[in-house]
Amino acid sequence: MIELYLRINKTHHMSQKTISQISIQIFRQSIDKYHQIDKVDQAFENPYASDTLDHLLYRKNWIDTVQWHYEDLIRDPEINPAEGMALKRLIDASNQDRTDTVEYIDSYFLNKYKEVEAQEEATVNSESPAWALDRLSILELKIYHMEEESHRKEASESHREKCNAKLQVLLEQRKDLSAAIDLLLEDIEKGSKYMKVYKQMKMYNDEETNPVLYKDKS
Repeated sequence: MIELYLRINKTHHMSQKTISQISIQIFRQSIDKYHQIDKVDQAFENPYASDTLDHLLYRKNWIDTVQWHYEDLIRDPEINPAEGMALKRLIDASNQDRTDTVEYIDSYFLNKYKEVEAQEEATVNSESPAWALDRLSILELKIYHMEEESHRKEASESHREKCNAKLQVLLEQRKDLSAAIDLLLEDIEKGSKYMKVYKQMKMYNDEETNPVLYKDKS
């Protein structure tokens, strides 16, 4: 279970790497670990201490990686309807877990930069650091699987060439997104940007806000 609170006095060892570089390294570690067994129901073990950002980043990508494969499975045209519905429930739960973990990551950054005094002309970004890292996590999965397709021996040469071309675009996207994330965090640290985080407030999982769930209670 993910710890809801991170120790504020815990120093996260960054060495000389940026947050985006650290994140990509951890995301790839998670993806590689998953594919050693390559089963959605395999046991999960987080190698990082529960009070660190690394722990949350690893957990975040593991959720994304499992869900990636849920999405593959549910698109089987011959899937048993009952199995398909069970998978849909797993995807719903995974989406909620993903959202919760993103919010824990933003809590880390809110704590990290809470003493920073925003400049008078500081602006809020349209996307929080954690939601940008969420996109980077998904992008790393796209890169992994597109690279896999670009080398798939049984596929046609045309298929491999098309996938390699797409891979180059994804790699460029990773470079741009990484730079944007690091710049955002740099701006927050110096006070030219400030964090303002809104909870997702998903309604369909809530028995108090989803009419299908609360209608039988009245």
